[in-house]
Amino acid sequence: MESISDLELSDTGEYLAFEELVARFFEVEPRTAVHVEFGALSHPGLVRENNEDHYLVVHRRRVRDVLLSNLPVERLNQAEQEAYSLLVADGIGGHAFGELASFLALWTAWDLGGEEIKWAVKMNPREADELKQKAAVLFRLLDRALQAAAQAQPQLSGMGTTVTVCYTTGPELFVLHAGDSRAYLFRGGALRRLTRDHTHAQAMIDAGLAEPESGAAMSRRHVLTNYVGGGSVKVDVEHHRLADGDRLLLCTDGLTDLVSEVEIAALLDAHPRPDEACRALVDRALAGGGRDNITVVLACYTIPEVVDTADRPARPG
Repeated sequence: MESISDLELSDTGEYLAFEELVARFFEVEPRTAVHVEFGALSHPGLVRENNEDHYLVVHRRRVRDVLLSNLPVERLNQAEQEAYSLLVADGIGGHAFGELASFLALWTAWDLGGEEIKWAVKMNPREADELKQKAAVLFRLLDRALQAAAQAQPQLSGMGTTVTVCYTTGPELFVLHAGDSRAYLFRGGALRRLTRDHTHAQAMIDAGLAEPESGAAMSRRHVLTNYVGGGSVKVDVEHHRLADGDRLLLCTDGLTDLVSEVEIAALLDAHPRPDEACRALVDRALAGGGRDNITVVLACYTIPEVVDTADRPARPG
């Protein structure tokens, strides 16, 4: 049986401090209790017959139950550790093919979630780096799934989808993104965009070749430069920390093409409940013409003070 001193030597023979080993395998920061309320709504709009948008909100939990023990069980913390995934996909490819693309991407993501060897409900720098690597693998696998479907049925050639994901565990937020569906953070009455559109228009704006509201940019705002299904997807990954009262909004361009960010912020401010806010956002896009499918997903976070862990037994050392 290996001892701790044996484990302190890596495969390359370099010494690893015991504290680094502890940080790798155990949480060192106090627990943070998080409560989340969700709302979501998808509408085909007033022009298109089919809805090429799909969304998914997933609650993941890890829990320990004491079955037998002569320890004082009432003193053993058996609280659940939780994580949440919010996903929005807007299909491209025309008619039912776009609908199939977004459906297949989220279906594949769900299936892959059940095959994960590990998933994080606690976070440290090592876990954060690993999650970023996992995001790149995930989006490549989604891309392959759509490519394989198109190869099996050539009539599906050209289909693809945007995919935007928010993964939260405790107060930690990771945003994974390809395409032009967006994620926003609403904090203290201010709306902040967390994603960058992968479009020709955004590339022109970034290069200083066009102004955001210019005709050149507007004519290219729906031409994607990066998406799932194109065969060379790249995923943007951002890491943020949530605060009490924060709200996360994921949405497709059926909302953002017709409702300005100023209007979105005002509607979120006027409707604190997530289901009511989602309805108000969709109604506003419909009132503006509803030219595209409209999908919104909203998460409202309550993050109280860090849970006091003073009664937990100290680690030996």
